[in-house]
Formats: sequence, C-alpha cells, structure tokens
Amino acid sequence: MSHARQHRGGHRPLRRFRVREAGRPSFPRVRALAHRAAGTPVLPLLLVCLITVIDLVGGTSLVWLPMLAAGPALAAATCGWRGVAGVGLLAALLSVVLGGRDGVTGGNLVAVLTVLASVTLASSLAGAVRARREQVLAAVRSVAETAQHALLQPPPATVGPFQVAVHYSAAAAEARIGGDLYALIPTPYGVRLIVGDVRGKGLQAVETAVLVLGVFREAAYDEPDLLAVVGRIERSLARNLDDDDFVTAVVAGYPEPGRLELVNCGHAPPLLLQGSDVMEVESTRPAPPLGLRALAGEAPGLQVLPFGDGDQLLLYTDGVTEARDADREFYPLAEGFARHPYDDPTRTVAALHEELLTHVGGRLHDDAALLLLRKPAVASAAPEPKAGEAGPAVPAAEPGSGGLDGVGERRHAA
Repeated sequence: MSHARQHRGGHRPLRRFRVREAGRPSFPRVRALAHRAAGTPVLPLLLVCLITVIDLVGGTSLVWLPMLAAGPALAAATCGWRGVAGVGLLAALLSVVLGGRDGVTGGNLVAVLTVLASVTLASSLAGAVRARREQVLAAVRSVAETAQHALLQPPPATVGPFQVAVHYSAAAAEARIGGDLYALIPTPYGVRLIVGDVRGKGLQAVETAVLVLGVFREAAYDEPDLLAVVGRIERSLARNLDDDDFVTAVVAGYPEPGRLELVNCGHAPPLLLQGSDVMEVESTRPAPPLGLRALAGEAPGLQVLPFGDGDQLLLYTDGVTEARDADREFYPLAEGFARHPYDDPTRTVAALHEELLTHVGGRLHDDAALLLLRKPAVASAAPEPKAGEAGPAVPAAEPGSGGLDGVGERRHAA
C-alpha cells in the first residue's frame, strides 16, 4: 500500500455535463455464435489455404508442402485438440493432392506426411493442455469472485436514508480480489460504514481485510459509540498483525438526521459535495493507521459535520488518487467528482471509474475502491405556485449546513 496523495485546495466549482450512456441489447444467439467463432481455427485455415494457392501458382510443391505443418501448429494456440486435428487432416489431404499433381516421389511425400502427423499430434496435446489450464483458471476466477462477494458484499442501492454506489477494481485482474475493503450496514445506531486499505497485497492482505471487516460488522451492531467501534478494530489488529503491518481506514456513522460522524485513521480524506462545492474533509487531528496506535501513542478523534439533503460523501482508496497517466500525473479525483454531480450515485461512480481507466490507459496497477453516499432530497408536497403568485416562504438554512463551519471533534480516551 502506498501513502495517499494529499490534495490541495478546498473548494472547487462544479462543472456539469452529460454522461453518455450507451445501452447494448442482449442477443443470446449472437453471443453463442461469437463464442463458437472464437474457437474456430480461422487463421490456421487461412494459412493452409494461402500455402495451397502459392503452391498451385508456383508449382514447387516439394518446397511448400512442409509449410502446411504451420497450420496445426498455429491452431494449438486457439483451439482444442479437435480443431488441431481437423486442420492437420486438411493439411494432410492437401499434401497428397498437391504432391500427386506436381509429381512428388513417394518417399518425399511420406516424409511430408510424417512431419504433418508429428506436428499435428504434438499440437493436439498442447491444445488439450491449454484448454485444461483455461478450465482451471476459469474455476479459480469463479472461486475468487465468490470470495470477493462474501468479503466485499455489494450494498443495496438504498441503505437507510442513503443512496449508495460502490465500485471495486483489483490490480490482479486474474484474482479479482485485493487488499482494499469496504462495508456499509444499517445498525441500531444508524448507518455505519468503513473504507480501508491494507498495507501490501496478496493473500496476507486479503486475510487482514477479512479480519477488519469481520470485527467492524460485529462491533458496529454492538457499540453505540463510533470511537468504540474503531477501538475494537484496533485491539483486534494489535493482536493479529505484525509490527510493520497496518490498515488505513475511514469509519463513518450517521446516528441522527443531519449529523455525520467520521473517524479517519491515516486514510485519504473523503470528498464532500455540499451545494456547489467539493471539499476535502481533512482531519483536524490526524490519527495513525489501525494497528499502529501503540507505536504512535495517538488516539483517533471523532469529527462531526453536517450532512443534509442532496449532500454526497465520496470515500476511496489511494489506488484511485495515485493512479498516474503516461506523463506521471495523478488522477484528479476531486475535479472528476465535481464534473459528475449526478442525482444517481451509480452514474457518478461509473463515470469516475471510466475517467480513471482512461487516465491510466486502461489498466490499474493498484487496488482501487470508490464508495459514494448520497442523502436524497425530500420531495416537497406543496404545489408549485402559478405564474404571478408568490410561492411559500423558504425557511432559513441551519448554521453550518452549507459547508464545514462548526465542525466539532472529540478525542477518544487513551
């Protein structure tokens, strides 16, 4: 895990534009034909036909006939043993026809057929081994997807009073799982969530993520205080992690309407959209990552900020903000968030992920997670005033509802 890049500048104006959504209909028959065509030895057959045409034009079959063995050899890269055998059989028949047409002696023709048979047999075995490995890889991917679904359970579109959208991308595409973590659950104390990043990668990072999420899901239901939830996670990691391992995380809670609580443990600052501004929620008293409190001697603090109708909170991991383009420039997440302030969180997250992939050239080199929380505005039941009539009086906004003014914080007892 690399350290999160610190953004600079608090308020950025929003720029609105439309996101193109191209819906593609599903055609099962077309997909089935495409799947079959993918296993058809088109290129090997074209190669065999090309060699045949050259031989017919040049009339030097003894020179070109051995080249027909390239057909079954190439088929091994795309087909199973049946496809390789079919291409090899076609090459052998053409060898006999062309050899008889050009007067190739029996001994030379037998040598050519022997070469074709040997290459076809070896290529068939290679194709069978390749197909078997593809089946094993598909099974491993299926298990990884199941494990990811169990570890990172996709939240529903609506949790409590919030609209929710999540996107997770593992750097190891074959494994489809990594060290980033997230969870969002309703509890007796309001909706609570966590977004974190485990130091390192591989199975050890996944094991740590499993531990953190398990403790969080249990403590979030039991502990009325959000700092107590963080304390439970800290004590569990202190018992199970090595000295140089840790987890950066943001733990948030919504205990009552209009009140959002945050505990940031060494993680990248969340982005808050309120009105027309995107702001970084920097912790006033930074705390060390989870698992390092004993070494640092610093306890996390509880940060409270207003969160009303229409507000959005974006949490992420450093795989997003530290993604670089060809010029080694970081992806500007805050600016991207400002460009996509949609009412549908799924649309916003999809647009951000598409921009991120475009920025890096199509492939991420670190795990990346995005979690967007939106408090939908309550629709007014009062009818709209007619032309020329005065509308209903608009109540004054509560202090601090338009930004981070009046943010409070309290410290957890050491």
